[in-house]
Amino acid sequence: MIKIIRRLTPLFILFFFGMAAWLLINTKESPEQKEEEKPAQIVDVVKVEQQTVSLNLPSYGVVTPKNKTQLVTEVKGRLLSISPNFVAGGVVKKGEQLAMIEPSDYEADLSQAQASLAQAQAALEEEIARGEVAKNDWKGYDGGLPPELGLRLPQLKKEQANVKFAQAAMARAERNLERTIIRAPFEGIIKTRMVDLGQYVTLGTNLGELYDTRIAEIRLPLANNDLAYLESVDKPDTQVTLSASLAGKEVSWTGDIVRSEGVIDADNRMVYLVAEIKDPYLRESKHQGLLPLKYGSFVTAIIKGRTVEGIVKLPRHIVRNNQVAVVSSDNIVEVRDVNIVRTDVDSVYIKDSLLDGERISLTKLSSMRSGQSVKILGEADNSGSKSPQTDEDKEQHLAAKGEQ
Repeated sequence: MIKIIRRLTPLFILFFFGMAAWLLINTKESPEQKEEEKPAQIVDVVKVEQQTVSLNLPSYGVVTPKNKTQLVTEVKGRLLSISPNFVAGGVVKKGEQLAMIEPSDYEADLSQAQASLAQAQAALEEEIARGEVAKNDWKGYDGGLPPELGLRLPQLKKEQANVKFAQAAMARAERNLERTIIRAPFEGIIKTRMVDLGQYVTLGTNLGELYDTRIAEIRLPLANNDLAYLESVDKPDTQVTLSASLAGKEVSWTGDIVRSEGVIDADNRMVYLVAEIKDPYLRESKHQGLLPLKYGSFVTAIIKGRTVEGIVKLPRHIVRNNQVAVVSSDNIVEVRDVNIVRTDVDSVYIKDSLLDGERISLTKLSSMRSGQSVKILGEADNSGSKSPQTDEDKEQHLAAKGEQ
């Protein structure tokens, strides 16, 4: 019996613990079922503030002179002298002598023209005297009016014509002599010089190019739709601010839009406005801290547009498909359609859609829906304590902003 009991003892033990496990499994209570609570999304907001703004238009362009000319010869000859200012980059005044062509041949032509005029005037005076004599001879003539030939009137007209011809020849000789001196037609800067001292030039030889420094022009392209933001489309008389990086710093100039070119460019479908800057090289006045606006500079432009009231300016990234997320006072989201009047690189301008003081979510719009409850970052909850800004909350908020 002892041996039998020892052999059956393990079976009794297994049976005992099996029954205990069965009782525990069948008598345990079910866990309390609770609905899973999703934490409210934490968002940052910006308050709406209506303001009066000018719907400025950005553009760009290259600075060019309003007037530029090629200096060409009107007579031929050898260059006798060249002004030290007649070099690329040289600044010259109106009427300043730039170069001189050998004048001796033209001085001789002028002397000949003066002699021919003197001869023609002497012949005219002699013919006038003869006419007086002929008039006296015909005083006693009773056969009616004396003939013109008898009074030497045709001969008088011939000599008068000879005098005019000689006067015209002398005037031409004087002009040719003056043209041996090449002068600057206006104040400007020499762009290029294409001749040198002693060079023989013919009629129409290009000596160089001169840029006017009194007024600079910039052609500014705009999209056709952007013209609606100007005060006037036909005569866009408005201000423009130009800026460029010169000598390692950002410099600005103020000019005026003087006209529109009035046609749409066939290549890029843009309309060009023309801006003018007076005295771009600061020759008439010096301004502290202002640098010359050199021709050929690339500049960015801000064209002053219409002034509009009741505009709400928001960052561009929070507006999607003409919608924004408005957060009510009880932290409920409303996805609202808005009226966008203009957009630029950074901002969206909205009118007649938002009220002062309303809160706009800075969180990505696609992650929100109307009726959704949210938490405002840093705002006190219903218990009077601020919403906790734990590391998890901050990571959630930054992740939402990063998706923008």
